[in-house]
Amino acid sequence: MSSTSQARATRSEVGLRSERGPILLAVMLSIGLVAIDSTILATAVPAVVSDLGGFTSFPWLFSIYLLAQAVSVPLYGKIADLFGRKPLMLLGVALFVLGSLLCGLAWGMTALIVFRVVQGLGAGAIAPIGMTILGDIYSMKERAVVQGYTASVWAMAALIGPTLGGIFSDTIGWRWIFFVNLPLGAAAGWVLWRRFEEKVARRTHRIDYLGSAVLALGGTSLLLALLQGGVQWAWDAPVSIVLFVASALLLMGFVLVERRAREPVLPLWVFRMRVLNVTNAGSLVVGVLLMGLSSYVPLFSQRVLGTGALVAGLALAAMTIGWPIAAATAGRLYLTIGFRATLSIGAVFALAGALILLSVDGGSSVYHLALACFVMGLGFGYVASPGVVAAQSAVSWSSRGVATGANMFSRSVGSALGVAVFGAVVNSFVSGHLGSADPDLSHLSAGILEPAIHDVFLVTVFISLALLVVGVLMPSRVIEPEGPVTAGQAASEEPEPDAVA
Repeated sequence: MSSTSQARATRSEVGLRSERGPILLAVMLSIGLVAIDSTILATAVPAVVSDLGGFTSFPWLFSIYLLAQAVSVPLYGKIADLFGRKPLMLLGVALFVLGSLLCGLAWGMTALIVFRVVQGLGAGAIAPIGMTILGDIYSMKERAVVQGYTASVWAMAALIGPTLGGIFSDTIGWRWIFFVNLPLGAAAGWVLWRRFEEKVARRTHRIDYLGSAVLALGGTSLLLALLQGGVQWAWDAPVSIVLFVASALLLMGFVLVERRAREPVLPLWVFRMRVLNVTNAGSLVVGVLLMGLSSYVPLFSQRVLGTGALVAGLALAAMTIGWPIAAATAGRLYLTIGFRATLSIGAVFALAGALILLSVDGGSSVYHLALACFVMGLGFGYVASPGVVAAQSAVSWSSRGVATGANMFSRSVGSALGVAVFGAVVNSFVSGHLGSADPDLSHLSAGILEPAIHDVFLVTVFISLALLVVGVLMPSRVIEPEGPVTAGQAASEEPEPDAVA
């Protein structure tokens, strides 16, 4: 059989029309909820503020959602390994739908922020558990094809989200950006309930409540310090110092707790596996770079290049188009040339995109800016998507939720770190020239913003170099374990000789 016919046969076996197709569709719908939500609200902020007020508080709509999502990811991953994916995925969809309903009914900015926490807790389960389900029902080779389907969700969300946000805000009202999630969530939950079956070994578990609480508090302190430092308060303010010290103490305490826990929420063997360390590092770097682009490309486009908000959004959307294109083709690469070469190619694309971005100035066209975002998106797709597959393939069912959760948690930490790093770069430049300790970027002239954001682009180049290191350190092959990996077995798997090459 030719390679082309084999590819067609594979698509017929794993596609939406196959026996597992309804489960794939349900996961795509669920992930679609999170993907659209990440882009739909930004375009509706003016309408929300006009209706509810609270202009100074609206950044919390994004920060609190990211915080709730990030902190809950590793907890969901561990619980899914103990009790199965289905109940956790259904819980995540239910929380997201409930949060969406409450957000649509919000009577004030404070209520909307609180209800975004509920949404974030739901999103924290949907993304990692959804990817874990696909890791369970598809082999590594099959996931090379499935990646194309899941990647298409993010590509469509990049276009659908801002469009729906603008249409709803201008016509039937901003509240429908949340209400639209209700039928989609209901459909995803129904299909998962009816069609997804899994066999989970029933035994008594000892839930690591102490470890979960310490991790949640430590993670919340760290992310809150990174997200709000230099924004809501100065980096050297007492609240920043308290949060950083508290997070350091809590995370050190977490290590001590996990050493003694019978079933730790985040087993320490995760940090002794080469595959997981490398892929988590890659995910963290991608998170940092992603936040730099998301925060400053639209601002540069509007304030320096003089485009409208829609055009600025489309420039950034070029990244979210390049990412799924790479993710859809990455499977063929890592099956042919290995994970190390695939991630290295992604690192080269990311660095090339960062260099193109560095060449953008006030006289450039928006197409120049969009090209840089597109190339960097290709790099992210060749690093992040194969990284998740490699992490899942390095462990068995009993540890796959933890591995997936740790990978996505790393990206969330990277995003928060990116907010801190790039915010500090811009604020340092502006305060050095204007003497303002907390500059309002929305009121700065293009003459100040251009060199300030250009410094962000320069830092992006140096951070992209870290992905080259990730590519070099990545094993070429990852062999899926045949039997279950228990916590005790995994602790000695650093990694096994036949697990990587």
